[in-house]
Amino acid sequence: MRVKHLSIPDNEITMTAVRSQGSGGQNVNKVSTAIHLKFDIVSSSLPATVKLRLLSSNDQRVTKEGVFIIKSQQTRSQLKNKEQALLRLQSFIAQALTTRKARKKTRPTRASKLKRLNAKNKRGELKRNRQKIIE
Repeated sequence: MRVKHLSIPDNEITMTAVRSQGSGGQNVNKVSTAIHLKFDIVSSSLPATVKLRLLSSNDQRVTKEGVFIIKSQQTRSQLKNKEQALLRLQSFIAQALTTRKARKKTRPTRASKLKRLNAKNKRGELKRNRQKIIE
């Protein structure tokens, strides 16, 4: 499997066919079409920085031992479920490879400050006009 410029050997990914959950009648009861994909992040051949990012992500699919688990059971085809599980693993790793752009601090302009203050004054005036008139 390839993710951008990284490739993961197939022997690092474990896929097991299991029975799907939910409705589906006889097909669900006798055919193992769902896929459990397990990828051990700690013992993988990924670079250390990518491993750290994957392990530090607050994703519920990563266990305490550092194993990434996906269950794919969307379709009735085992092959399509395998493809979907691999795509989800690929997107998980690709997400860890991308770095967020640093935020530039900005200040509000003078015009925006005046506009905000004028709106506040207008609103306050409206509320003052609702009060009972004391004679």
